[in-house]
Amino acid sequence: MPGAPDDARARRRAWAPLVDLRDVAVAVVTTAVGLGVGVAVVDGVSAVTPWGLLLTTLAVGLGDLLLREPLRALARLAGAGGALVTGLAAQVAVVWGALAVVPGVAVSSPWSVLWVLVVTAVVMAAGRWAWGASDNAYVVADLVRRARRHARRGDGQGRTAGGEDPAGARPPGLLVVQLDGVGADVLDQAVDAGLVPTMQRWVEEGTHRVVPWWASVPATTPASQAGLLHGAADAIPAFRWWDRGLGRLVVTNRPDDAALVEERLTDGAGLLSGGGTAVATMFSGDAASSYLVMSRGRRHGLGPGPGYVAFFARPFVLARAVTVTVAEVVKELYQARRQRVHDVRPRVPRGGWYVLLRAVTNVLLRDLTTSLVADALVRGDPVVYVDLVDYDEIAHHAGPTRPESLRALEGLDQVLRLLEQVALVAPRAYEVVVLSDHGQALGATFAQVEGRSLLETVRALMAEPDVAGVQSAGGEPWGPLNALLTSTLGRAGEAVVVGPDAGDDRARGRARARRREDASAPRVREHGRAAPAGTGGEVPDVVVVGSGNLGLVWFPAWPERPTLEDLGERWPALVPGLAARPAVGLVVVRSRAHGLLAVGARGVRALEVDGDVVEGDDPLAPYPGRARADLVRAARLPHTGDLLLVSAVGRRGHVHAFEGQVGSHGGIGGPQNRAFLLHPAGWAVDDARCAPVDGERMLVGADAVHHQLVDWLRAAGVRP
Repeated sequence: MPGAPDDARARRRAWAPLVDLRDVAVAVVTTAVGLGVGVAVVDGVSAVTPWGLLLTTLAVGLGDLLLREPLRALARLAGAGGALVTGLAAQVAVVWGALAVVPGVAVSSPWSVLWVLVVTAVVMAAGRWAWGASDNAYVVADLVRRARRHARRGDGQGRTAGGEDPAGARPPGLLVVQLDGVGADVLDQAVDAGLVPTMQRWVEEGTHRVVPWWASVPATTPASQAGLLHGAADAIPAFRWWDRGLGRLVVTNRPDDAALVEERLTDGAGLLSGGGTAVATMFSGDAASSYLVMSRGRRHGLGPGPGYVAFFARPFVLARAVTVTVAEVVKELYQARRQRVHDVRPRVPRGGWYVLLRAVTNVLLRDLTTSLVADALVRGDPVVYVDLVDYDEIAHHAGPTRPESLRALEGLDQVLRLLEQVALVAPRAYEVVVLSDHGQALGATFAQVEGRSLLETVRALMAEPDVAGVQSAGGEPWGPLNALLTSTLGRAGEAVVVGPDAGDDRARGRARARRREDASAPRVREHGRAAPAGTGGEVPDVVVVGSGNLGLVWFPAWPERPTLEDLGERWPALVPGLAARPAVGLVVVRSRAHGLLAVGARGVRALEVDGDVVEGDDPLAPYPGRARADLVRAARLPHTGDLLLVSAVGRRGHVHAFEGQVGSHGGIGGPQNRAFLLHPAGWAVDDARCAPVDGERMLVGADAVHHQLVDWLRAAGVRP
């Protein structure tokens, strides 16, 4: 567990009862003030004296206490959806009942009660902001107080109020917090800017060390989480890909596709096997309990219902989260306008659904996941893994080192501080590991540099501008929301999908293919364009996918991956034309004679022969030293593209995403591949698992980090 020296722990233990009393008093006063404002401005509710408001506040607290266990029992039967519905109803009922029974207070309708809830939440959120308090501490405040009371009583496990375990009575545990997209260099900047004081304190007090690790190509969340949670990063070639066997795109932020992928990669012994819990991840890690996990969205829904009661049923908690979510919308509108007014470059549009997506992801879902993780710690689950996507979401649209992106780390650090407080009083002696899955690199998009999309470029070089094609838009940030919607609204056999990938060109490409069937019949028969049995319909001639600055191109007409010679016979201008584009750094293609080749604008390098076999200028020269090994690995993965494109890299490490992102990851170049690992100082990284990267030894690939985590779990006694 991240901890302070012994004297600091002793002080915390001594002051714990007074801290609890102070927190309760503050909560009562702020709630009473909020209720007072609500009663004053909402028609249909009135109070004669201030004492009536104070009594109402106490009655609300008592009602919440009495209903808590019945609601948890009901949630066990009704699930997360039932917890949401009954929780909202319970909030209104508790406040209505309190207003109705307290002398001197009158209420006319449940609508008035609902508006009192909203106004009170707004006032309380504004008060916390003005006071400078953590904007989500209220989510776990009651949970921490109850855990402290159990700890002071010993809870039958020998614990003290400060969470210490002097006799070794508490079994060990591990909490892993993933800060999505936060590169090692960005973390250093955040430390210097004073935005991550919790992590900075852990390092300065000597309880933790921070080291970089190398996120191999494809440097995406699905590949990294497949590695971190299952040790199976090789199962995923990109964020989305064409599956020749299925005859369609597989998109990992769609719950049904995520489930399909996990079935292929899991061996049942993932990082969270043996009773662990996964929260807001793409894959489950073979956890016993999962909440908001993409791959289990269809089969398991949102997860066990009781975990949601603390968030959905407690008065003002959900209402305050919704209030701050609305404030986040306003903040995003202001920050986007600021970039436009000051002509910040490079930049991408930040309107449309993204505005709401950022608010929901960075406030509502963050508060919900914080509550779920805290509940898992208080339950004593042996290993808990959570993915926090706040920074990654903003950095894609604002840029990885822009002010609003860095400020997102401040909120994530507050979550770590809250979870630290919960870990102090949990029934297990938790150690905490914080890591990222990749970094991000800044740069103008491919379309901004070239003036057209990658699909349009490929069509032009094929000399077939009307060829039936699929281009999948970027939709990574929609993952958590897709999991939530599918779990709550999806029906059997039907996935609920929102975001750019919900409207990709697959259907339009097939329609064009059917319209052109007669005119292209000889070519169709020659290349076998018919879709695999059971897929229903034709496959397109070309599929183009952007995964950050990694572009992948497939030609589904070929039953297997075509070679450079095949493509040269059919479209002689395609590969050299792509390599010559200003926004493209190199194209990886398979040759019959020489294996994998990296083709640049002025040179070619053989990737699978001994030594440096280069004709002309080395296309790998602008890239990190791991480029050759990473590209060979990526180009040999199952389902990988027939062509792999990596964008050009500028002298400042700027790249060009093949999707609409000013901050991107997925390929190689710039700081996107340098992730970080913050681990307990007493847990050493095994040097035998490390490899040299540009003169520095570090863990290479998410699989290596997975095996290191498993070694630590075994050494700590958490895992047999």
